[in-house]
Amino acid sequence: MNVRAFILVQTEIGFSSAVAKQCHGLSNTVSVDQVTGPYDVIVVVECASIEELGLEVVSEIQQIEGVTRTLTCPSVHLVKNFSTAE
Repeated sequence: MNVRAFILVQTEIGFSSAVAKQCHGLSNTVSVDQVTGPYDVIVVVECASIEELGLEVVSEIQQIEGVTRTLTCPSVHLVKNFSTAE
């Protein structure tokens, strides 16, 4: 069973677009959105395990230039997947 998580990323001023583009190319990335509010980018990832999720956040996203903070929110229950037809 895959672990799905929403990673909220705060960036330095002026780095939002560059960080979003780099997150797009990372392994396990499902989607990347630039947003407004206290965080600048939301990255959705799916990993094989919680350990892999930790490696994804620590070794990849937090090392991107311009990233100042991340908040990882693992999904506990998928209510509806809009990308699949019913």
